[in-house]
Amino acid sequence: MTEPDDSPQVEAAPAGAADLFGLAWSGAEHFARMLAEEGELRGLIGPRELPRLWSRHIVNSAAVVPFIGDEESVIDLGSGAGFPGIVVALMRPDADVHLVEPMERRVDWLTDVVNEVGLDNVTIHRARAEELHGHLRADVVTARAVAAMDKLARWALPLVSGGGRLVALKGERASMEVESARKWLRKLGVVDSEVEVVSPLEGAEPTTVVVARKR
Repeated sequence: MTEPDDSPQVEAAPAGAADLFGLAWSGAEHFARMLAEEGELRGLIGPRELPRLWSRHIVNSAAVVPFIGDEESVIDLGSGAGFPGIVVALMRPDADVHLVEPMERRVDWLTDVVNEVGLDNVTIHRARAEELHGHLRADVVTARAVAAMDKLARWALPLVSGGGRLVALKGERASMEVESARKWLRKLGVVDSEVEVVSPLEGAEPTTVVVARKR
């Protein structure tokens, strides 16, 4: 008698994902396959995340891409499993993407992904954000589930070039977080901040993006 398979099923790519990723589609599929095969084993994602791997993580990460201009430099803080940094690098091969991650095992994972998928526009830094203050800057700094907005501002904004912006994937409390962080945002040079609700795919769960522009 065959034992029932209790392992979580990996979510299939949603309709429209191939069009969303365009020329980056094969790379996105490869990234998803690596996550499905190794993500839980390497402590990058939990088993409950596999049934929503595409919708909750990969497509969700694509929400930051429209806020990145042509040939801009990008720093992704706390890249972890690769969200949103790897997705940004896939979808914007013209961007100079820097992945910042302090944990060695996650850095090893990101290195494996970059090598296997063949991303030649990525530099990986094993460091905390504050260790790079004064040493690294970019047009855009991205972050997903890293910290509350006041703390994230202190980590991220010193890495944003003048005229650049912080683009953060946030949850339902985004507006409240921005309001609580007003003092720090002003102190760190932010002249304008917006909370945008984005749906990368028709019918996909909306994603909240905070965009804070620096003078």
